Formats: sequence, structure tokens, C-alpha cells
Amino acid sequence: MLTVLLILIPLVTGLIAFGLKGSGPKTLGLISSLASLAVTIAALFQFRSAPESLSHSCNWIPQLGATFSVGLDGMGMMLSLLTSISFVLIFIVINKREYDRANSFYALMLLSQAGLMGVFTAYDAMLFYFFWELALIPVYFLCSLWGGEKRIPVTFKFFVYTFAGSLLMLIGIIYIYLQTPDHSFSYASFTTAALPKETQSCLFWLFFVAFAIKMPIFPFHTWQPDTYEQSPTPVTMVLSGIMVKMGLFGVIRWLLPVLPQGAYVWSDVAIVLSIIGIVYASCIAIVQSDFKRLIAYSSIAHIGLMSAAIFANNEQSLQGVLVQFFNHGINIIGLWIIVEIIQDRLKVKSLNELGGIAAYAPRMATFLVIISFANIALPLTNGFIGEFLMFSGLYQYNPWFMAVAGLGVILGAVYTLNMVQKVIFGQPNQLTETTTDLRGNELLALGVVVAIILVLGVYPKPMLELVQSTTELVNKVY
Repeated sequence: MLTVLLILIPLVTGLIAFGLKGSGPKTLGLISSLASLAVTIAALFQFRSAPESLSHSCNWIPQLGATFSVGLDGMGMMLSLLTSISFVLIFIVINKREYDRANSFYALMLLSQAGLMGVFTAYDAMLFYFFWELALIPVYFLCSLWGGEKRIPVTFKFFVYTFAGSLLMLIGIIYIYLQTPDHSFSYASFTTAALPKETQSCLFWLFFVAFAIKMPIFPFHTWQPDTYEQSPTPVTMVLSGIMVKMGLFGVIRWLLPVLPQGAYVWSDVAIVLSIIGIVYASCIAIVQSDFKRLIAYSSIAHIGLMSAAIFANNEQSLQGVLVQFFNHGINIIGLWIIVEIIQDRLKVKSLNELGGIAAYAPRMATFLVIISFANIALPLTNGFIGEFLMFSGLYQYNPWFMAVAGLGVILGAVYTLNMVQKVIFGQPNQLTETTTDLRGNELLALGVVVAIILVLGVYPKPMLELVQSTTELVNKVY
């Protein structure tokens, strides 16, 4: 029942929020996100003692063999926890902000959370596709209604890309469904479908392109920087912190177990595309002057490393990816919170117009330095253990792949430290002299982010134990 509540709470409160006025939607959004976090924590404790009790299944569309089947393994638990914490942080940070049509804004945010929770808990292919689309539709409206000046063409491009990928995945789902002996969309039926190697090799691309667009990795990434730049920052937090994980999650949950031979055939190609994305995005990030676009390209590089590590086909790399799911989400949301604060204070996002903020906002500067160190995986931050495991797994698969992917670490340090230098150090100007330090809600949100960074950096064992069972299960199949 707890797993169902993870979907039901944001879904119901999101629908209710459409009818509220004044500060009602804002208050409901925060209460709903806190309730979801409480349920997630309760599910986490139950997962450690009785994980089978978190599964729930009932008839949904019996004529098609589709069931409402949800459950939580270590990976789903990790991503549900990330989603719950992220939405709490987002609603805390924007608590003092005012939005036009606030009821619709908060309602759509909550509906996107419901869709994400559904994706991470679904054990039925049709249900997975349903929630995959449910997570996309609210974000489309959030971007198109509250985005920047170029939001309409940018959002249209985002929608076309993701919808085209979803359509390819739907074709693949229907084909596999027709090959199952019981004509069922259940996870068990899909993973035991006897598909020839040649068929799996073709089907691989139907699923991989859909997931690659969502991540995104090269060359399916072109929608991302523009969308991140034009979207309101809270929506960008959802996109970069959580939604990109849908693609990685889809590869691990559905692609590798359902099409293991297809994944084996094309693993080198997938890794090469991912590594190209790492180097390409890192090089572009170095020359960016726009704060939001720099973080967008940084995200492409980090996701590229995770994608490459998934296809490295060993337990160490996969464990690193699963841990990094959570750590990357926390770190990137921390960076976006800083961007949101600077945009709110100074109304700019160009790095060239900033400088010297440390003299006027020392607490914000301190948090930015710590989060930036985590973003480049400095030891004793949460980003270190995941990247170490991923590079170690890549080295076992192919040392040359690891060597080229390792360029991303060097380039990442260049653009991240350059960004820190431009934002908080240097000579203040008339604009940055007006900067004020963190307010209470912003201090709380960033304090939580930094606490997670430091605690998991020093003691990552709980995260490693949480994903151990998922890692072993996937490696048995793939």
C-alpha cells in the first residue's frame, strides 16, 4: 500500500490544487511533498525488513493483459527517495516566489511527481508507458506557460523529441507483448519472452532511442540546453535532477533484462556515443557564459558517464551508476537552487555580469563551493564513490574507453571551477554589490543538500547496500 501512496498522494493533491486560490496551492504542494517523503522513508524501513510487502498488483485492463503492478527494489527505492527529497527542496526554495496562475503551476508540478513515482515503481510495461507519458505532459505545460521568451519553439522541440522516442518505445512494447505466450504486459512475461538474437538487436534501438532522448546522450541531446535555459528554474530542477534518470532507469529496468542479447550486440556503440557526449558536452560547457546552459551541458557529461557505465556489463560499474542516480540528482538540484537565488536577486544568468558575490553573500558562496566540489567528485563528497566505481567498471570493460571518458573529469574541473571563480570571486560590480545572503528557506534547502553531500561522501555504505540486490539481479540476466 505504501508504494501506491507514493503515486496517489501527488496525484490527488495535484488535482485538488487546480481548484485552490491564494496561497492554498503553495501550501498544499509543500504538505503533499512532505507527506510523500514521509511515506518514502516508511517504505525504506519496510524495504529493509520485508521488501516483498511493497509490491501491489491488481487488474487494470484485463482485456489487454495489463495490470496495475507496482513495487520497489533497491533502484526504485533510491529514485523514489530522490524524487521525494527533490520536490520538498524545490517547494521550500520557491516558497517565497509568486507565480501567475499558481494553482495550475503547483498542480502540474505535483502531477509530474506522480508520473515520476509511477515510472520508478511500475512492473507492467503498459503501466510504465502510461506513467512515462504522464510525467512528460505536465512538464510540457509548465515549460510552455511559465518559461522564457523563446519557450514556445523550444518546448515544441522538446515535445517532438520526447514524443517521437515514446512512440518508438510503444512500438517495441507492443511487439514484445505479442510474442509473450500469455499476451501479458507483466514484467515477468517480458523478461522471459523468447526473442531471437536478431529480433532483440532490432528492438534494442526502439527502446534505446527513447531512453537516450530522455537522458539525453549524444546525438539525441539537442533539445536539452535550450529547454533548461527557457524553463522556469523549478521545472529545470525536475528535468535535470529527476527526469533524466527515467532514461537510465528504463535501460536498467527494461532494456537490459528484456533484450540482453540486443544490448550485448550494441553495447560498444552505446558506450562510444555516451563517451562522445561526455567530451563534447564538457568542451561546450567550458566556453559557456550562460549559467543555466553551463549546468545543462555539465548534466549531459555526467549522464553520458552513467550511460557508458551501464553498458560496461559488470557489477562494479552498475553499482556506481545506481549510487550516482541519487548523488547526481542532489548535486545538480543544489546548483539549480543557487541559480534560482541569483536570478531572483540580480535578474541575470550571465557569468560575465557576476563576480565578487562572496563579499556580500558568504553563506551562499560557501554552499556553492561545496556543491561544486561534489559536482566534480572530489573525495569526501557524495559524487566520489559513484564516479570511482563507474570508472573502475569501465576500465575492466575496456581501458581505452575509461581513458577517454576520464577526460570528462579534467574538463569538468575546468568549467566548474571557472564558474565558481566568475560567480563568487573576483571584483564586485554595481549589480553584485546589491546581493543579499540566503534567506531562511534557502538556507534550509541548501543546508539539506550539503548535509547529504558530506554524510554520503564520508559514509556511502547505506547507499551501496540499498542497490546491491538490484545490481546482482541485473547482472544475472545481462
